[in-house]
Amino acid sequence: MPRPTIAALRTTPRTVVEDYGRLMRLAAYRSVIDPAVATILKLNLSWTKYYPACSSQPWQVEGVVKAMLEDGYDPARLVPAENKTVVTEPWKGAANNRWLPVLSRFGLTFTALPEVDWRVFRFRSPLLRLNDIFPEGIEIPAIYPGKNIVHLPTVKTHGHAVTTGSIKNSFGGLLKEVRHYAHKYMHEVLVDLMYMQRELHPGVFTVMDGTVCGDGAGPRTMNPVAGNVILAGADSVAIDAVAARLMGFDPLAIPYLRMCHDRGLGVADPRDIDLTGDDIAALNLHFKVRRSLVIWGDQMLRKGPLRFLEKIALHSPLVVWAPAASNLYHDFLWYPTVGRARIARFRRTDWGRLFDDRYGGNRGPAAADSGAAGAPARHA
Repeated sequence: MPRPTIAALRTTPRTVVEDYGRLMRLAAYRSVIDPAVATILKLNLSWTKYYPACSSQPWQVEGVVKAMLEDGYDPARLVPAENKTVVTEPWKGAANNRWLPVLSRFGLTFTALPEVDWRVFRFRSPLLRLNDIFPEGIEIPAIYPGKNIVHLPTVKTHGHAVTTGSIKNSFGGLLKEVRHYAHKYMHEVLVDLMYMQRELHPGVFTVMDGTVCGDGAGPRTMNPVAGNVILAGADSVAIDAVAARLMGFDPLAIPYLRMCHDRGLGVADPRDIDLTGDDIAALNLHFKVRRSLVIWGDQMLRKGPLRFLEKIALHSPLVVWAPAASNLYHDFLWYPTVGRARIARFRRTDWGRLFDDRYGGNRGPAAADSGAAGAPARHA
């Protein structure tokens, strides 16, 4: 397998939007993302609320869209999109994270994937788990096959997968709301997603935001840490490996990265990845993975001493208790007590002031949580 190249730049709030254009061109994205082919911009929404490092940052969205339009991509062929989970709502999340006013400024509309057609797609690749999890067929958005895809994840930890980035971002687009069934076999499912994307997309590229990174009990209840770095590249495994190493993890010790590497789906060994741009080889944020109360409980039911309750608790009509419990914990317990204090500290940083001043975050938490900030008319 040829050595992949991952571009990395150190950035600042003053220069970040323009730096995204430099980054993408440094990573030669036009050689991967053919302008003649429609391109899905797969945003990353881990929480309906805005929380630093949790979801695609507005400056990330702005920088990517601005660069692509400057480079001649037809706005009619760009499809910014995100899906729903049992604990997130895409339209409110797009408003709270300030994607909607950014997209509107460039003449783009947001696509909520639950509002498009989903169809069973028969994959030829040797999937490890998903055919067993969905024996009646894997439904995917009907708009996906034949389109390029550009992933916009952030650098953060994840209680189920250790880290989350480019590969995990496809989890949120290619699988329906019931994708929580795949949590038990998360690492194998992430390998499956790499196989699936090979069949679906003529071009796959990732632009990852590490301006503010998430440490701890990801993907939501994290401690925001300024990383001041942005990454881009065409090898999803390699960019996730670079991000893992930046966070302080050995990429080859993370099961999904190791399995992808061993199957030739990408390169996870940092010794076989070329870095271009700024030197970040010595950057180590020393992150630690922790499990939130919700992820801990989920793993107890799927893999731990409570697994005898898994079928009735998570695969029956009684499953409604799980999203209700998650929302209660995250939105009404953790966010008001711990999260708001961390956001207050974040807003005193240069990145927090950028969110407030450029993207309207200074409307305050009430406006950010309402889902109404800058929302244009909906388009499917």
